[in-house]
Amino acid sequence: MAELPVPGDSRRVAGMFGRVAGSYDLLNHLLSAGLDIAWRRAMVRALLAPGLPPGPVLDLAAGTLDVSVMLSRLGRRAIVAVDPCLPMLQAGRSKIGSGPGAAIHPVLGDGLRLPLPDASVAGATIAFGIRNIRPRPDAFAELARVVKPGGRLVVLEFGTGKRRLWGGLYNFYLRSVLPKIGKLVSGDDEAYLYLAETIREFPDEGTLAEEMRLAGFQEVSYRAMTGGIVFLHAGVKAV
Repeated sequence: MAELPVPGDSRRVAGMFGRVAGSYDLLNHLLSAGLDIAWRRAMVRALLAPGLPPGPVLDLAAGTLDVSVMLSRLGRRAIVAVDPCLPMLQAGRSKIGSGPGAAIHPVLGDGLRLPLPDASVAGATIAFGIRNIRPRPDAFAELARVVKPGGRLVVLEFGTGKRRLWGGLYNFYLRSVLPKIGKLVSGDDEAYLYLAETIREFPDEGTLAEEMRLAGFQEVSYRAMTGGIVFLHAGVKAV
């Protein structure tokens, strides 16, 4: 597994999620009632839609490699799976099988300094990770650097927690329920308190779309999923 230096802020976040890596997949499915699988599948299909240039694809904030495995099986392209948390990547290594699908290359690295040449990937995905890379405009600029002209970026992320959903029930869940379940299952609630905090602070979908445009992506669109709990953004790198 290739390794590159990870900056301080990313190292702190990686440390939190490293402590819950063993229970991360279980908690994802439990806390989303299994919807996270469908959300990720929708993102992968959006990336692999007709018109994607040839070449490998980047899975940024790859975590335990769920998206990388989907991309490998459906897209039959080489996957560069980048994440700043080594225990997360290690937890996902068992998912890389010898069956049908393209090669997956896990790389320890940071979204602000991607270990890739300019215009080297046909497209990129980032699922539930753009919140953790700051400053966010720099992360989008770095993604624009490595995606080929005409290539595609697809971002799957929670909607802003500033909006009341389901009569405030979702906000109560974020604030009071999610961290308790996270601690019960993983024994460590810091990562899930952090998750709830970053969702509450996250900008709305229109602001995120504008940040993608400013970074050099065109035809930016987005759609709400599960009543606005998550949003799927997509854009094409300017030619």
